[in-house]
Amino acid sequence: MRFMQHKQEAYWFYRYLSIFYDKLVNPLFWTEHMREKALDRGDWTDAESLQVIDVGSGTGFTTQGIVSRVPAKNVTCVDQSPHQMKHAKAKEALQDCTFQVGDAEDIPYPTDHFDRYVSAGSIEYWPNPQQGLNEAYRVIKPGGKALMIGPIEPQNPISKFIANAWMLFPPEEDYHRYFKDAGFVDTEWVYVRPHWQKNERYGIALIGTKPVAGESPNSAAVAQSAQVSSDENM
Repeated sequence: MRFMQHKQEAYWFYRYLSIFYDKLVNPLFWTEHMREKALDRGDWTDAESLQVIDVGSGTGFTTQGIVSRVPAKNVTCVDQSPHQMKHAKAKEALQDCTFQVGDAEDIPYPTDHFDRYVSAGSIEYWPNPQQGLNEAYRVIKPGGKALMIGPIEPQNPISKFIANAWMLFPPEEDYHRYFKDAGFVDTEWVYVRPHWQKNERYGIALIGTKPVAGESPNSAAVAQSAQVSSDENM
């Protein structure tokens, strides 16, 4: 388990980083250009009626891109950090959004509830990314789409070691597996990177479609695996 995948440590980390996040992190690692390129992959047809959930919404940087496409009153922001959320709530463009403290791996909303799911720069903090994608599948309606944006594991051995000691940087093939195993179909993707990064495969934005109603067909398998692991540790 990487250090920042312990939710309690992440909670306290973001209590303090939230003060500087928009000024220090986004301009370097998750830029406006990257955000727009990723969100452009989304299907925003009938935007006035779309209900969107932004999971791991943080200080609302990605949410600002979403509300430029759909009405803010249609957007629900979920994040485990009330400190990050406090900064999002203060942004004028997000005043009409709904804010809910919650866990990406156990989203506090009903099955088949939203039309679109977006998560940017959050998967690297999840202890169980597959469970997070299963939840993405669960909370959107049949025909709904989920957009996931995250970093790709570095190829350089030293960078790879440092990155993975701190948090999860999934290999590119893992992202595709998460989507497939969760039950999404017609998955498409595009690479995203900041201006200073020469490696095209710095980050990835994937979007998939939920074909049928209900929970992810993979949910039972994940639950069974968790139970086996729990039993083995007893």
